[in-house]
This record gives sequence, structure tokens and C-alpha cells, in this order.
Amino acid sequence: MKSASTDTSRISVSAHYTGYIWYKHGLSAQGFVTRAGQFANATLAPVNALLRALAGADIDIFLLQRHSVIDHQVKELIEKEGVTQVVELACGLSPRGYRLKQAYPQLRYIEGDLPGMAARKKALLEEVGLVDGHEVRECNILNADGPASIGALLSELDPTQPTLIITEGLVNYFALDEIREVWSRMASGLKTFPKGWYVTDLYPDFAEHPSYRYVKFAQKLVGLFTRGQWPLHYPSDTAIKQGFQEDGFDDVEVHDPASFYGKLSHLPEVKIQTLVRIIKAGISR
Repeated sequence: MKSASTDTSRISVSAHYTGYIWYKHGLSAQGFVTRAGQFANATLAPVNALLRALAGADIDIFLLQRHSVIDHQVKELIEKEGVTQVVELACGLSPRGYRLKQAYPQLRYIEGDLPGMAARKKALLEEVGLVDGHEVRECNILNADGPASIGALLSELDPTQPTLIITEGLVNYFALDEIREVWSRMASGLKTFPKGWYVTDLYPDFAEHPSYRYVKFAQKLVGLFTRGQWPLHYPSDTAIKQGFQEDGFDDVEVHDPASFYGKLSHLPEVKIQTLVRIIKAGISR
């Protein structure tokens, strides 16, 4: 039996919850809603109410902050850098591919996940309207090689086109040394394209954050909810940038959602300091 640190199927538990949150806030379609997601939303409602009262923000707010800023980075890469191929790994019930294919029909968009979630996502997309150039593949990010690896998935793409990899709500389920191996493989794989980027969210270990005790509470809650660990990564924005550069990325930007207040729709604003960072890491050839 796989340990919690290597069994990525446990992440699918939170996928149902986030899938419902996107729909709840007008970012998704009815077909993305599951009973498990509705149940999780109802179960966590008292916890969210407590966090709003004590910390001034709740889990949904931080989910919406990361989702909105990731969307913004992705749209800029499509419109300003000419990205034509997007791979969203550990896609879960994310509606991003569905929405982006409506806005940018020229994209080739591939979603990858473990077999069970991949099959469910493909059936869901076929129900809401799967269009040409939108595909779902089996992929385990921890596989260094083989048919279900990141490298195998990237090998299906046109090597002459600018390419983007996205992950959301994934990296903090793994110990830093483990996920850094994945980032290194991503950087290596993106070097086969004329231009390549990776966009992800990351929850740092900001020990001086004024709401740090609530962060630690949320960390334990997520770990309990998903039956595993939920480690925080890096103590500062500078450390994040340096780490991604060491993993093979050339141009690394670390974005605080607060810097986009008043600029993006669906981006909730809170008075407390933000807890998440969005990373845009590029490859130069």
C-alpha cells in the first residue's frame, strides 16, 4: 500500500470541495458539482464562520484569491506571450479548462489526473460540452517516467509552440524535497518548447504572519480532511524564488494576491495579510 506522501488519490477529497466552491461563486457549471462537494461545503461551514470571526477571512476566500490570480497569469501568457498549449495537472474538478476553451478556442488544453479522477473529469466534460482540442489524460505527477508521467504527456504536444503547465491546490500536499523533484522534471520538460512556463499556487511558512496560529489550525484541518500531511513551503518570497531557480526555472515571479486588489473580478479583498503566493516560473532557451 502506498504511503500518504506518495498516494495522490487523497488529494481528490479536496477536489470535490473546491469544485463546489468554484460553482458557488459563479466560476463553474452545474455539471462540476458533486454530492461530496456539497457535503464538504456544509461540513466546513461552521469552520469557515469561525475563521471569519477570528481571523477576518475563511478557506473560501483564500481559494478564490489563488484561483483568480492564477487565471490572470494564464490569460496574460495566452494573450501576451502566445501560449497555445496548456497542461493542467492534478486537474480535479477545476473548471479552468472548460472556461478557457470557451474564451480561447484555439488552445490545445490537456487535463491530467489519476485514473479515477481523469475518467470522472472526462465524463463530466462530455456532459457539459467537450470541444475539439480539450482532452483528459491519466497522469501521476510523481512518476519520473512511463506512459502516465509528465514527460509522456508533454511529448504529445507540438514542440514548436509556447506551452504552459498549471497546478492549483497541489504542491502543499507533498514534502518540499518531493515536490521539488516534480518541479525539476517540469522545468526539464518545458525546455523542449520555444517558450515554457509553470504557474502554481504555494502556501509559504510565514512564521511572522499575524494570523500564523490560524494558518497552523488550517494546516491541521486540511491534513485531517485529506488523511495526510499538508506541509508549508519556504519562509519568504525570496526563498521561493531562489528555490524555483535552483529547480531549473530561469525567470521566477512571486505574486501576492493583495497586489491585484481592485484589478481582478472574483478576487475577494481582506484586511489581513494574504496567506498564499502565486508563482509564475519561466524557461529560457
